[in-house]
Amino acid sequence: MDFSKHEELFELLDITGDDASECAALLATPPEDAVLRATAAMEERLGTFPLDSIKDENAAETLWIEALLRFAPTVHAYHKQLGISPEVSAGSLADVGLQLRINRRVHGRFGLDTWAWLTLHMAGNLFRLGRLQFHLVPGRNDDTQAMTSVRNHGWVLGVHIPEDGGLSPAVVDASLAEARAFFPRFFPDKPATVATCDSWMLDPYLAERLPGSNIASFARRFTLDRVSDAPTDAVYFTFRQRGLKELDKLPRETSLQRVVLDRINDGGTWQLGHGHLEL
Repeated sequence: MDFSKHEELFELLDITGDDASECAALLATPPEDAVLRATAAMEERLGTFPLDSIKDENAAETLWIEALLRFAPTVHAYHKQLGISPEVSAGSLADVGLQLRINRRVHGRFGLDTWAWLTLHMAGNLFRLGRLQFHLVPGRNDDTQAMTSVRNHGWVLGVHIPEDGGLSPAVVDASLAEARAFFPRFFPDKPATVATCDSWMLDPYLAERLPGSNIASFARRFTLDRVSDAPTDAVYFTFRQRGLKELDKLPRETSLQRVVLDRINDGGTWQLGHGHLEL
């Protein structure tokens, strides 16, 4: 499949190789009604600062891949209207290509089982700034999903950790510093003084077992508010395997891999840590 006509789009989204060929095939014919409905759903959310991703149970992955491809230029234009640099916009939207590559590693085929996650990017309020991604959202007001420490803040930055790099203190410091400058500049009417993170990396067990690691250093930045069970997250993000089958076949080459598997073998359950830090 010749994807030269989509070269600019694929460069924006960092789509390469076989994924580019498959995406070009999706764009080779006019969009079907289901794709148009998906793009319309993203259009309605653009600039509204949604907390949650779009839900579309039993939707075909290729439908949403095509919709994301077709809608991404609109988001890029929206970023530019806000005065955000093309480089920051492209760096944020490049998660599309990264997620396609991850899907190929996990499933051995073209697809995007994380398409719903990418609908957050398409709302125009999630940005990659250096090492980390930051999602500007209104603070939740319900007791079940927000801690007292952040409930009274009008705006919050949700912190997410892309897989493509380390977490040395220096790169995390630089990313947080960039966020502290970026959001007041481009969203001055939505002041965020708190950042939150929901991640298996904030599970206290991990810092206890690997106290000198960069992951532990990252986790210590956050005040832990609570934990919740997430039995498969550590396996997925460490090994890119869905589920807990055939764990004995997974590698134990690094200390992190061994800690993740040993806890499960010992009958433990990995958890999500939910924490916050003051900006």
